[in-house]
Amino acid sequence: MIWRRLVALGERRPEAPALSGGAGLPTQGALTYGALARAADRVARQLAGLGIRRGDRVALLGPNDPAQLVLLFACARLGAILVPLNWRLAAPELRYVLEDAGARLLVRPPGDAAMRALAAAAAPPGCTVLDHGQPLADPPWDGPEGAAGDPLLLVYTSGTTGRPKGALLTQAALAANAENARALFDLTEADRVLTMLPLFHVGGLNIQTLPALLAGAEVILQPGFEAEAFLDACAARRPTLSLMVPAVMRRLVGHKRWGSADLTSLRAVGAGSSEVPLDLIAAFQARGIPVQQVYGATETAPIAIAQTRAEALAAPGSIGRAAPLCEARIQDPAGHPLPPGTEGEIAIRGPNLMLGYWRAPGATAEALDAAGWFRTGDAGRMDADGRFWFTDRLKHVIISGGENIYPAEVERVLRGAPGVLEGAVCGRPDARWGEVPVAVVVPGPGFDRAAVLRHFDGQLARFKHPRDIVTAAALPRTALGKVQMAALRALAAAPPA
Repeated sequence: MIWRRLVALGERRPEAPALSGGAGLPTQGALTYGALARAADRVARQLAGLGIRRGDRVALLGPNDPAQLVLLFACARLGAILVPLNWRLAAPELRYVLEDAGARLLVRPPGDAAMRALAAAAAPPGCTVLDHGQPLADPPWDGPEGAAGDPLLLVYTSGTTGRPKGALLTQAALAANAENARALFDLTEADRVLTMLPLFHVGGLNIQTLPALLAGAEVILQPGFEAEAFLDACAARRPTLSLMVPAVMRRLVGHKRWGSADLTSLRAVGAGSSEVPLDLIAAFQARGIPVQQVYGATETAPIAIAQTRAEALAAPGSIGRAAPLCEARIQDPAGHPLPPGTEGEIAIRGPNLMLGYWRAPGATAEALDAAGWFRTGDAGRMDADGRFWFTDRLKHVIISGGENIYPAEVERVLRGAPGVLEGAVCGRPDARWGEVPVAVVVPGPGFDRAAVLRHFDGQLARFKHPRDIVTAAALPRTALGKVQMAALRALAAAPPA
């Protein structure tokens, strides 16, 4: 299914640019659609020659590189399952994922000594380690091709709490997700998508990158995010779309070139992973760039609720409406839908959902009900116009003296506190109240703990005020900028001196 789309594009637009930039291509070089299809066919035959068959897991480690997308299409042709790995994890964490997935093969970048060493240390017995582009036999192969219902991606959740779980996504789910992206971003063959977020996350891979390739557009890869490289690429390569997280947006807005950089080619940017602060949305809109919020999860491939360009301008701060091929609702703990204006759990249903968690039927049953609704674990509400508004992660809710406190609500006020560069809020066990809210902040010029505590006066109910301020050099974050709650709670756990 995914493979056949690439073949059709390679035949219809063989000389059109598909991939450029990235670790494996020169900045101005380009891999055409014809060349991409031929490369994926060659790699599929090489994998088949190594004994990889339908359902086998092939793991991938390394920074953004065209070879990763070649491998994805090769797996699609074979019906094999790609397991993208977060290269920021330690070797024991990677080994857990590789063992849990039962990976037969681990593919790593050839020229990166640190990455090669990490792969060698992480690979369990029975998992073969190969380099991108390693010379291999590519014998003729005419085996059955992967079909729509075949799993193609096994993506492990970030593991911010407990062990990560692998979400299994089919080719049909990725195709549905791509259709959602095409409609939301108005993707056409004329687009150029600048990708800098890591492809080992469904956000970096599936919100714009793979949908752009399936639409015949050009993808400009950057190995990772660097503000200078992004601004240079906007001027030289003239991208029409890009995808960001709030941490990236913050660094761009604070960059000395922000006000003068040529960003006129950007029709819009997508943003997600965590709540996007209104001041960042306003800063981008002031440069003529709408910020289209995208809400979802690894389990939803990920596009579930999102804004079109018009919605981004009409309702800044909303996460949008249900994506075209999705249903979304707010429900109570028993799974009953709630009326507009009522806060509850966000639930999603659609063809883009995962089959389930890998080898975890109990966790799958908890997440997916009998009617096919996925419980996101996030709190939100839907307004009378059908727009959704994110409140917080349900698992992050602080229950203090019987009252629910959503950290995101406290963090919105914390952002305006004097001398605070950034901050996050979590609960600390308390003998009297069960939990109390605590703010962990990165202090800047003029920071004063007492002044930060006073900043909440008159803005939030007293029970929502942080009971303590803990300072840190940096907030613990995942690769996509999400705060790691387990690490944050550890920082906040120490009682005040």
